[in-house]
Amino acid sequence: MQEVQPTDRIEEPEESAESSEEETQEAPATGQSGKRSNAEGTTSGQAAKGRRPVISKERPRLLLRYRDELKPQMIQEFSYGNVMEAPQIQKVVINVGLGEALTNARAMEAALNDIGMITGQRPVSTKARRSVASFKLREGQPIGVMATLRGDRMYIFLDKLFNTALPRIRDFRGVSRSAFDGRGNYSLGIREQIVFPEIDYNKIDKLRGFQVNIITSAKTDQEAMRLLELMGMPFTRIQERAAVNA
Repeated sequence: MQEVQPTDRIEEPEESAESSEEETQEAPATGQSGKRSNAEGTTSGQAAKGRRPVISKERPRLLLRYRDELKPQMIQEFSYGNVMEAPQIQKVVINVGLGEALTNARAMEAALNDIGMITGQRPVSTKARRSVASFKLREGQPIGVMATLRGDRMYIFLDKLFNTALPRIRDFRGVSRSAFDGRGNYSLGIREQIVFPEIDYNKIDKLRGFQVNIITSAKTDQEAMRLLELMGMPFTRIQERAAVNA
């Protein structure tokens, strides 16, 4: 019979113990790594979920047309020495006066909804600056609605105004050429809000008009008129105007 040495008996359990210890030590490490990976996964998932989705945003076609075609044409026609001298539209202000809001509480809400649908942004209510007893008006009462458009929304609104809304006006023969204020700004009055395609005729409570003010950086009215004419503003023809005056 072979003699079993005591060293063999001692080594085998030590190896098994060491392996078991290593396994026990590795087990929590693996669990911790798993937790870390799960935590990292959740955090990354939350971060990805919290971020806004990347949407391919196309610039308005009127803005692209102004940069590519209209601006070089304006520079050539008026012989500007610097590119920055070319006039551009700075903002568009839409204003609605609501004297009926003093007696009709729903008029303000209806006007806010209509202007919001037309412009694509929430308008603000304008309040009275002083009290007028003859009109039963108190200081701070809401008497109008106003929206200021800049950037892409401004060009989208102008494109819709020139090509869709104005041609839908009854007996439309063009807008006036004398509505400039002498500093390159143009004022246009719209009598009915239903000329815009966003407004449903069956859902409005009353026909309301509003004023559109186009603020430009032009130094003279001639430059501003030429800019708006190139953009598509349907001005009255000079021949028709001369015939009417005659």
